[in-house]
Amino acid sequence: MRREAAVWVDAPARLHLGFIDLRGDLGRRFGGVGIAVRSPSLLLEARPAADLSAEGEDADRVLRYARRFLDHHGIRGGAAFRVHRAIPPHSGLGSGTQLALATARALASLYGLDEGAHELAAAVGRARRSAIGTWTFAHGGFILEGGRRRDSEDPAPLLLRRAVPASWRCVIAIPRVDRGLSGEVEEQAFRTLPPPPPEQVGEISRLILMVLLPSLVEGDLEGFGRAVTEIQRRVGETFRAIQGAVYAHPLIEELVEAMLTWGAAGAGQSSWGPAVYGFVDGEEAASSLTERLKGFLGERGTVFATTFDNRGARFRLEGTPAAVD
Repeated sequence: MRREAAVWVDAPARLHLGFIDLRGDLGRRFGGVGIAVRSPSLLLEARPAADLSAEGEDADRVLRYARRFLDHHGIRGGAAFRVHRAIPPHSGLGSGTQLALATARALASLYGLDEGAHELAAAVGRARRSAIGTWTFAHGGFILEGGRRRDSEDPAPLLLRRAVPASWRCVIAIPRVDRGLSGEVEEQAFRTLPPPPPEQVGEISRLILMVLLPSLVEGDLEGFGRAVTEIQRRVGETFRAIQGAVYAHPLIEELVEAMLTWGAAGAGQSSWGPAVYGFVDGEEAASSLTERLKGFLGERGTVFATTFDNRGARFRLEGTPAAVD
C-alpha cells in the first residue's frame, strides 16, 4: 500500500580511500576502505503521485533509478521527486550511489517496503564493484568491505564499521579538471585494467590491517593518515595504466603534495577524482589548511572543510518532527 505522506532523504557524500585486491585470484575482487563526510550531501524529497516526475539537479538520474526500483519490484505507480541539494556529480564523492540509494529509500518508504541498504542497492543496480557507498549510506563512519565474490551479484559484505573520532576534520578540494570516469567508460577501464602483482596487494592489505585500523581504533590521526597516503600511492600505481600517472591529473598531484606539506596527516584522490582530500585534527587546522589551499587553487576549483558523518543517511516523514535513522 502506498504511503500518502512525503519523504525526505538526507545522505552524506563518501570518500573512497582505495581498493584492496584488484587481482581477484582468491575468489573475491575489489574490497576497499572508505569514509562518510557530512558535506557535500544530498537532500531528496519524494511525494506520492500517480506518475513519475523529478525536478532539480540530477532529475534525469533520479527518474532512471526510480524506474529501475519500481520495475525490480513490479510496482505500477509513481512519485514526484525534487532534488533540494546535490553532491557534485562525477567528482569521486559517490554522487551516483547516494542518489540511487536515496531514490530507492524514498520509494521503499512510500510503498511500505522494509528494505536495508543491501536490498536497495540490488534494486537499483549499484555496488557492482565497490560497496563503500552502500555501507556509508547505511551507517556512516569508516567502512571496510570485503570485495565481490566472482560467482555472486550480491554487494560486497561489510566487514567493519567504526565511528571516526569527533575532532578529526577533512579538507576537500575539487579542481576544475576533467571529471572522473563513470558509466560505460568506467566499465571499460576495469575490464582492461591489468592486475597488480600479488606483492602490491599484500602491501595494501598489511597497511590496512597493521597501520590503518589500529590507528583508527586508537585515535591516532598521524598513523591513520600515513596509511591512507601510502595505500593511495600503491593503488594509484595500478591505475597508472588508465590515468597515465598515480593521480588522474597533474593538478591533483600538486594538491595532494600541498596538503601534506601544509599539515595534513594524510591525503589522496577519492575514487577517480578529481576530488582530493586531506585529514587534519581540529577546526583551527582545518581552517588554516582550507585558506592556504584556496590561495593556491584560486579560480581553478573549490576548497572547503567538513566533518565526518557517523550516522549515514537519514529520512524524515512529513508530519514528524525529526529524522528517522
